[in-house]
Amino acid sequence: MTRKRVLILSEGFGSGHTQAAYAIAAGMKKISPRIQTKVLELGSFLNPMVAPLILSAYRKTVTTSPALVGLLYKKKYEKRMTRLTRLALHKIFYTQTAEVIRHLQPDLIICTHPIPSAVVAHLKSTGLSIPLYTVITDYDAHASWINAEADRYLVSTPQVRRLLLERGIESRAIQITGIPVHPNFWTIQNKEHVRLELGLKHMPTVLIMGGGWGMLFKKNILDRMTAWSNQIQLVFCVGTNTRLADKLHDHPAFRHPHIIVLGHTKEISKWMDASDLLITKPGGMTCTEGLAKGIPMLLCESIPGQEESNKNYFIASGFGQSLSSEEEIDLWFQRLIQTATHSETLQNSSASSHNTYEPDLCARNLVSMLYSSSNFSRKVPLSSDESVWTQVGV
Repeated sequence: MTRKRVLILSEGFGSGHTQAAYAIAAGMKKISPRIQTKVLELGSFLNPMVAPLILSAYRKTVTTSPALVGLLYKKKYEKRMTRLTRLALHKIFYTQTAEVIRHLQPDLIICTHPIPSAVVAHLKSTGLSIPLYTVITDYDAHASWINAEADRYLVSTPQVRRLLLERGIESRAIQITGIPVHPNFWTIQNKEHVRLELGLKHMPTVLIMGGGWGMLFKKNILDRMTAWSNQIQLVFCVGTNTRLADKLHDHPAFRHPHIIVLGHTKEISKWMDASDLLITKPGGMTCTEGLAKGIPMLLCESIPGQEESNKNYFIASGFGQSLSSEEEIDLWFQRLIQTATHSETLQNSSASSHNTYEPDLCARNLVSMLYSSSNFSRKVPLSSDESVWTQVGV
């Protein structure tokens, strides 16, 4: 089988887009080890001084003014990026993109964020012949994802496919693959064994995730959860938010042998396997990982916009429930204790019987399309510098 090169582009606006990029890279290589992949957060790679400032401002806005983020999302929901906007992005922030692509010479470019997708689409409109695939990483499709030059769209659900069809995308260009997750989430480990590996007690366990930036929940919700710590093991994952981790470590209620404050980790798959319930913000990646693991989910604190759409989809499909009150915590935690007493596994009946999600489907489809498509051609010969494919990426 011929060796192929795949360039996967993302941006750091939230952690889910880049998680999806690395999931695609790892999944494609697992299926076909000869594939070479490189993941880049394009803006950070090209503008290492400016990008952190933009991302910091975005993060602050999301944290302090989520309603504003939702308002902007809805205001621009039906508006694609114009040719002028794409050109401006290219000129101001991404002028070296063509040179990066020329140097790496990929057979395929996959984008997991609208901005690099728009930038590559602009280059295709001016002559770039490398295929562009866009992987939409939510359970909604904002118009900013759509570019006429994209060769394929890989989407999460039939509902998202319908949204693209309504916006003029041809049926043959859309594939329903589900959101990609890392191969670690393709299988489920034995709960008792993985708890032993992680140093957890074998008792009812809840994993609480506030997103990659570690934004957690209202004080009354936290207080109600920690009130159960004598009977429920609580794992609070705060991501990269070290300030929040320190604050929780110093809080008297969190100094309990059944409470773990977990920072950034690459082993979320194991922590999900060890848990009986996931309480989380409805980020597209986290919810899909939970879906792959078949773990019941309580969804809360959604940012208006794509997270709101994710939450609505998971609740309507029976894959999760909304955490709307402190009483919901009492109800679920009591159920955990009762099922543990009877040696049962807590499941959402609807999710367990109707979950047709295949966690490896996106990677399998990408590998199949990579090797079967007849339009994978280059305008210049391959670079002989193999080292650029091993310095960064998966």
